[in-house]
Amino acid sequence: MVSAGSIVEFRDVSYGFSEGRPLFSRVNLSIRKGGYYLVQGPSGAGKSTFLRLINRLEEPLSGEILFRGRALSSYPPPLLRRSILYVQQSPTVIDASVRENLLMPFFFRSNAHLERPEDGRMKGLLQDFLLQGIGLGDNALTLSTGQLQRLCLIRGLLLSPEVLLLDEPASALDTESARVVQSMLERMNTESGVTALMVTHRTPDPGAVIPVILKLGHGRIKEEAWNMESWR
Repeated sequence: MVSAGSIVEFRDVSYGFSEGRPLFSRVNLSIRKGGYYLVQGPSGAGKSTFLRLINRLEEPLSGEILFRGRALSSYPPPLLRRSILYVQQSPTVIDASVRENLLMPFFFRSNAHLERPEDGRMKGLLQDFLLQGIGLGDNALTLSTGQLQRLCLIRGLLLSPEVLLLDEPASALDTESARVVQSMLERMNTESGVTALMVTHRTPDPGAVIPVILKLGHGRIKEEAWNMESWR
């Protein structure tokens, strides 16, 4: 039975062993639809692995992960990974224009039925993420790492995912740019209802949305209400 209001559920999930100890041991967790989560834990606690399990880039050793009440394995991978989008820390782009990189997912056969965004929408998102000086015809390889991180985030948002998994999306950004990214994610969370889970080492400054903290460690994932002391 699905927990009311949940979009992703972990049921007795265990994963990975190091020196006989699981990275996750029989984790039970409910991610609420429309929630905004910050993932915290020491190095090696499995923060990136946790995100990758949610869109089936990794498989649990035991237990089950559900999306919308169905096992992840019941979804075709292209549909699952379009609905649960993972944006990794290291940006991945091709030697092509910014426009071609933003539209790249729409050229995949599995996404051929999706309507491709027009230039106006892409330009608007570039401006929203402080990339207004970048043209759609510019070669993506000329951009800095921080600019590429934002470009890859925009590329994912153009697919309108239901769940957004973000692994250090602002690691290469200055303070102002990181604040803009956080503000945009909060806005999309409140306006479009996208469920967001973000790994970050920056001390957050909650604005429009008060996050829920997911603390990883000792094989467990513990949900905590936000407060500054819990982050330190």
